[in-house]
Amino acid sequence: MLTVFGDKQQFCDGVSRRNFLKIGSLALGGLTLPALLRASAAAGEQAASHKSVIMVYLPGGPSHMDTYDLKPEAPTEYRGEFKAIQSKVPGMDFCELFPMQAAIADKLTIVRSVIGAVSEHAPALLMSGYSEAIGKPLGRPGLGAILSKLKGPVDPRVPPYVSLMGNAAGLDAGYAGVAHRPFTPDGPGLENLALNASVSMNRLDDRRTILKEFDRFRNEADRTGAMAGMDAFSARAFEMITAPRTRDALDLSREDPRVRARYGEATQFLTARRLIEAGVRCVTLSIGGWDTHSNNFGHLRGQLPTVDQAVATLVEDLHARGMDKDCSVVMWGEFGRTPRVNGSAGRDHWEPVMSALIAGGGLKMGHVIGSTNSRGEVAVDRPITVQQILATLYHGLGVDPATTLTSSSGRPMYLLDERTPIPEMV
Repeated sequence: MLTVFGDKQQFCDGVSRRNFLKIGSLALGGLTLPALLRASAAAGEQAASHKSVIMVYLPGGPSHMDTYDLKPEAPTEYRGEFKAIQSKVPGMDFCELFPMQAAIADKLTIVRSVIGAVSEHAPALLMSGYSEAIGKPLGRPGLGAILSKLKGPVDPRVPPYVSLMGNAAGLDAGYAGVAHRPFTPDGPGLENLALNASVSMNRLDDRRTILKEFDRFRNEADRTGAMAGMDAFSARAFEMITAPRTRDALDLSREDPRVRARYGEATQFLTARRLIEAGVRCVTLSIGGWDTHSNNFGHLRGQLPTVDQAVATLVEDLHARGMDKDCSVVMWGEFGRTPRVNGSAGRDHWEPVMSALIAGGGLKMGHVIGSTNSRGEVAVDRPITVQQILATLYHGLGVDPATTLTSSSGRPMYLLDERTPIPEMV
């Protein structure tokens, strides 16, 4: 087995969390599976139009009170240090550090009344609809794996599901099957994404034949289906390594320098757009660290402008390229932060309510959905669950959340238990 690590994240529970992907190693004369899994993309070559989603995770839980649900009339110890600014949409006020999003508010929808979060530093709830504590033992797959399973690849040279944040519970394929695990570009670098120079296409084909024979014998002895899934994963890797689509999508040097400059430091947002354009159905990424138990406002002054620039540029870029009707974007963290500022000028975990941003996907934009009380403590209007937001995304993707997949125990499992999308958005 080979472990490919992503960015290290340190949360308040003291656990060093590394997003990772474990994959079987295929070591035959220097041709390894990790190299095969990094395939590549021709710049300017677009895949056919397809429904897709970019899922942005803000690890640690961002403060709803300092981003999309400011309370300027609340007491000082609640409203904090930031001012609210008006946007193009009446009633959709933003933090003063979000001026670029405020300028394109008609292309966004903000949900201020998201409920159902749990005290868990993990992306599982947001990516699958089920907390890690509940979903991991059952093998609940993430949305990307479900898209891979139900829709398959747009192009055989391009993986349907790419994670720019490694792999973990809620991101992994679970009982959707090994073949639908996320591909990740983490690792040694783009120089290792191409076919080994010492391996000709004839030798590659020979090795593929040999592997098929090995796999045939292994599969006869394997009743779990895991080997068949890994074989499919490997087969896709072989297809990818012979074409340049995915590698080129990951190579930002191929992008117009003026476009790169517009994205600023948040290059993963640009990478995500390029991957979707190349034919990927789902891209997951994370940005920043939001576990602000102390110096909340200092941290946010450094992070919010970067996020503002990245989100506004991505949304405008999708519109300019005619991708906004097919590609949806969602950005949120695992919970909100305490409305009352603590003694360390920080905000602690707050599970009762949080905010989420949604854009594109052919969904109706320019809405503010739900509200919290005057101190941002609880939802008082239109409480929306995490699963309802995912159901809305599934609607835009053309997937019925009442679809069932068979669990490892043989039980049919709905994609979601709450399957009604947000009415204002569909």
